[in-house]
Amino acid sequence: MTSGFLSALGGRIAERWLAALALPGLLFLSAVTTAVVLGQEHWSDVDRLRAWLDTLAHSPASRSAGTVVLVAAGALAGAAVTGAAAQSLGTGVELLWCAQAHGPVLRYLADRRSRRWRAADASFRTALVTAGRARIEGTDHADRLADIAERRCADRDRIAWAPPRHPFWTGDRLAAPAQRLWRAHRLDLAAAWPHLWLLAADGTRAELQAARLRLTAAARLCAWGAGYLVLALWWWPAGLAGVVAVASGVRRGRAAADAFAELTEALADLHLRDVATALGVECAGVDDRVLGERLTRLLRKERREA
Repeated sequence: MTSGFLSALGGRIAERWLAALALPGLLFLSAVTTAVVLGQEHWSDVDRLRAWLDTLAHSPASRSAGTVVLVAAGALAGAAVTGAAAQSLGTGVELLWCAQAHGPVLRYLADRRSRRWRAADASFRTALVTAGRARIEGTDHADRLADIAERRCADRDRIAWAPPRHPFWTGDRLAAPAQRLWRAHRLDLAAAWPHLWLLAADGTRAELQAARLRLTAAARLCAWGAGYLVLALWWWPAGLAGVVAVASGVRRGRAAADAFAELTEALADLHLRDVATALGVECAGVDDRVLGERLTRLLRKERREA
């Protein structure tokens, strides 16, 4: 039984290694080889690439089994190293997405997003008041004004779901649940999160972990795209792949961050009273805001004493 478990575990690890590191690394090394052989001047010369491959195939070294094994092992090792580098760069991309507004550049980006959000929020509130007044007066264009208010709200939410504090959308989206839960329930999400996680069902945890892994995979895709953009300096078609990879990575990262934030906020909304019950805090007939304040005081005290 143990050997079977270890075999299955080794198989899954090998599959993940191939999917995450080896295959993308081999593809990138193939692009590097193509760039070196063709360059910018002969970027579309397929015959030149075919002739180079034929020369390799007919060389005396290619008939040696040992040489073939060494080349294959070197290619796999190079792919693994390249994949590991992309993984590290992907971690950097993820950290950048969630970075605080430190430094002049990041502060400028955060301030710019904050100004845009405040302007969109003011526009939404003005449209909302206008629509409400028209509804009260019973004017014919009340429905049209309500639609305008909804569009203004959507425009504001596309910038951020809460007042922006980060340079990039992903950071604000991931921070939005904590801000919204504090305003709604006076709940410190950072202090309550370990308790919420322990009370969550296995299916909920799996969904959260899957969204988190999708965010990491999206950042890694952006890292691969950056590598192809650099490679475009020697072979410009690689830039097309880089642009597609970066754009796809950003889109997938936003979707993953949105899903993770939605699940986090839903988990807190659904299990606020469960946490109170587990900690022995009276919650029967207590308003959520009052209950959140009690939990926050209790959990922050436990964290300070720890």
